[in-house]
Amino acid sequence: MQNKNANPSLHTETHQTVHLEVRSAGGSKSIAIGFTDQKVSSHGGLALMGSFIHRSGFAQRLAKALPHQVTSPNARPPVEHGLSFVAGVLAGAEKFSQVALLRADPAVPEFFGIKAISSQPTLSRFFDRFEQFSNLHLFNDLFRWSLQKLNSRKEGYTLDLDSTPIIHEDGHQEGVRPGYTPRGLKPGHHPLVAALAEPKLIAGFWLRSGNAHTANNAGALLDNILRHLPSQIRVGLVRADAGFSSEEFLCDLEARGLKYIVVAQLKRDIQKLCRHDDTSWQSTGVEGIDVCEVDWPQKDWPAGRRLLVVRQKLSVRPDAKGKVLLEVPGYQFQAFLTNLPRSVPPLEVWRTYNPRADIENRIKELAHQFGLKSFCCQNFWATEAACSLVCLAYNLSVLFQHRLCLTKEVEGQTLRWQIFHRAAIFSRAQGRSTLKFYLPGKWRAWWLQIIEKLCSTLPSVNCNSVEFLPT
Repeated sequence: MQNKNANPSLHTETHQTVHLEVRSAGGSKSIAIGFTDQKVSSHGGLALMGSFIHRSGFAQRLAKALPHQVTSPNARPPVEHGLSFVAGVLAGAEKFSQVALLRADPAVPEFFGIKAISSQPTLSRFFDRFEQFSNLHLFNDLFRWSLQKLNSRKEGYTLDLDSTPIIHEDGHQEGVRPGYTPRGLKPGHHPLVAALAEPKLIAGFWLRSGNAHTANNAGALLDNILRHLPSQIRVGLVRADAGFSSEEFLCDLEARGLKYIVVAQLKRDIQKLCRHDDTSWQSTGVEGIDVCEVDWPQKDWPAGRRLLVVRQKLSVRPDAKGKVLLEVPGYQFQAFLTNLPRSVPPLEVWRTYNPRADIENRIKELAHQFGLKSFCCQNFWATEAACSLVCLAYNLSVLFQHRLCLTKEVEGQTLRWQIFHRAAIFSRAQGRSTLKFYLPGKWRAWWLQIIEKLCSTLPSVNCNSVEFLPT
């Protein structure tokens, strides 16, 4: 019961210690809980990412590209709101309110070179000022920046295209429309995502209404990406699933001189070509999977376009993806359209397409570890801006690993648990900030190694790679 005569200020001014009982194998023990005025950061490891963001030039590029005009002399620079959002996403926030919780951490603003983490209403106002043209200008520039430090490849890079439904059950925001999802007809958005496969970097993101068809605006997104790629980056191959197998999209790829492998829709005319003629099938080297190239009878096909069919034996591969045909029981079938030269055998085409599934892992990571599925504003272009900045936060986490030359690539959640979410004592004396971690010997040596790697002016090379984490 509360003491009516107690002085409320006494509870804040008097140092208090309470005891919390815990159970252990040896019996019950208690832990004393007290309070301190020392500044402690629960996200001390974000100092490494903050340093990387400034050393890499991202913060400066963001400040220059943002379209916002500051009118009040007391207003903070718009780049501080953008960096606040990026810091929150890297820390694991999935809502503006969760980004704002970083305001309780005294050190995070200093890590990112800003005055303070922005509040929830400030972030909402910041994103509400984005429009279609400003999104194109800003994010074309920032995605280009993400790819600028990649080396050129003789064979070019592989560009993977995909779409993903993002469900918003409340359904009142702009662009939220009912569309087909793995959970049935649900309201949401249906964005397009493009990624370079080899470096695992997002190259483009466009938000669309939830009822958009998979291939809608795919050609326009591809054109936008190609026009803004760095000069040393060339697309050597485009891969996409069956949703992109429209004649318009394929003709667009061919007109650009791009090589592609696109999954074909198994319509009835193609199903007739899936037959049990064992002389036409070639083993993939994987038990239960065969491929073959079939003659396509349509006369209006461009020269060089090919149709390949893959069959998977269900008795060997019961979880195989594809379509079961009543006329050919016991198998799952997939078909591929490609303009790779005939010197590339069907088996090699199948193997070249297979790694495309990795873009689905990138999308899952964006959705479940970087908040892509959660940030949704009332304004459509505000939502696109937030989701695009989420993709750039993901790119920063990948480039951070590239900079360290980690021997093992990890997902964002692993970076958080092993690096970003490290508690540290934060202090400032004689105009200099200090961050002190508690780290056991082998961890301390590893941290010193990655700090030296980040601070080095030498380019990252594989011979100086960093073993990922001590165990």
